[in-house]
Amino acid sequence: MLPALISSGRAVDLILAVMALEFVFLVLRRKVKGLPPAPLDLMFMLAPGALILLALRASLTGTGWQWVAVWLAASLPFHLVDVSRRRL
Repeated sequence: MLPALISSGRAVDLILAVMALEFVFLVLRRKVKGLPPAPLDLMFMLAPGALILLALRASLTGTGWQWVAVWLAASLPFHLVDVSRRRL
């Protein structure tokens, strides 16, 4: 069962679903604490990881290497924006 879960890419789907729940949780938590929601900041924080996971899914499911490269390349601008917004 586990090998099928991984080779079909469903494991990545589950991780992406958890990340979506994390996004919602973090936005709601900020709202409860009286802080202005910062969904844009959270998006730039979570997007690089989500895109790298999509590259992993493409690789696991046998999609062409071009799609793996596209997802990985797409993650870089989000990562750079995240780093610049955090001023690291």
